[in-house]
Amino acid sequence: MPALRLAVFDMDGTLLDSLPDLAECCREILAQCGLPLLSDAQVRTMIGNGVQVLVEGALKASLAQKEKKSGVASSLPMSSEEAVSRFMAAYTPRATRLSRLFVGAEDALRSLHAQNWKLAVCTNKPEKAARRILSDFNLGSLFAAVGGGDSFVARKPDARHLLGTITQAGGVAARSVMVGDMSPDYLAAEGAECPFVFARWGYGPTELAARATADAAAMRDIPALLERIMPA
Repeated sequence: MPALRLAVFDMDGTLLDSLPDLAECCREILAQCGLPLLSDAQVRTMIGNGVQVLVEGALKASLAQKEKKSGVASSLPMSSEEAVSRFMAAYTPRATRLSRLFVGAEDALRSLHAQNWKLAVCTNKPEKAARRILSDFNLGSLFAAVGGGDSFVARKPDARHLLGTITQAGGVAARSVMVGDMSPDYLAAEGAECPFVFARWGYGPTELAARATADAAAMRDIPALLERIMPA
């Protein structure tokens, strides 16, 4: 009997339109530093590689704006570590205040679950925040594993993050599919030798579709697409 099939989902830009809350928390940190605020569109380009990369990117971009306007070089009033700590203190309790599941996400997940797919999340977001989000949307019970950016010794694009999540879910790489919207998702799937489905509705560049096993325009397309990629 073949191993159960496992569908592994990225979170930000795949299951969740998290940009509104991430951007608001970035602006909160920038305001505390007395730096120019960034738009949602600017913050969107920084999502996908974990909180530290997001916060550091926001600080550098805002500082560059300030220096361009004033013509005077300046330094950050706090360390990267303190900025990340303040960001998480602001973000964790409000991660779903403005964020919403992408259209069709819940129905697609429940359909896959009913078709005997195991489900997992592999995200560079901290595990505690990811679990809190799933709980807020009453989806936690659907997932066999949640691999956060701090759950293992490595994180996406390192394949060990995805492989650790697969193992935690009781799956095997040969019977797993990764669904995501960014290059770290693709690279982790490539390293783990798993099919990769590109989420066109997310935050990633459309050029990634050419490197994917398949691509989908919306979450509602995922159940049928996964069935074609990996029949029971």
